Amino acid sequence: MYFYRTKIFNMKPHIASFINAVILISFGLWAYFTSENPSMTALIPVIIGGILLVIVPGVKKEAKVTAHIAVLLTLVVLLGLIMPLMGALDRGSTAGIVRVAVMIFSTAFALLTFIRSFIEVRRKRKLESN
Repeated sequence: MYFYRTKIFNMKPHIASFINAVILISFGLWAYFTSENPSMTALIPVIIGGILLVIVPGVKKEAKVTAHIAVLLTLVVLLGLIMPLMGALDRGSTAGIVRVAVMIFSTAFALLTFIRSFIEVRRKRKLESN
């Protein structure tokens, strides 16, 4: 349980979302510009990462609607990265596998950070109401 309590697992959701957005943008652009046949779908993580980057201030202020939008976009991009991973595995593209795996890892981490934060807020509200 000690590992769970380290600083990385106590990261604030806005920081995890910011890091995830930067990774999605940079790795998505890397994938698009290094591809022999670039597809517009490779820019989906870039677009979602840009939106996440724009709403980080709202997440930092703990605005409920903004945080839920960020969670929804994070979940959508996580699910959306499954097919590119399968494609990279089929092609045997080591660079593609690493790129998509890093995006999946950062997105899953950001999602878990949001969920943990929501649970903590609910726990605090419950304690305050008692």
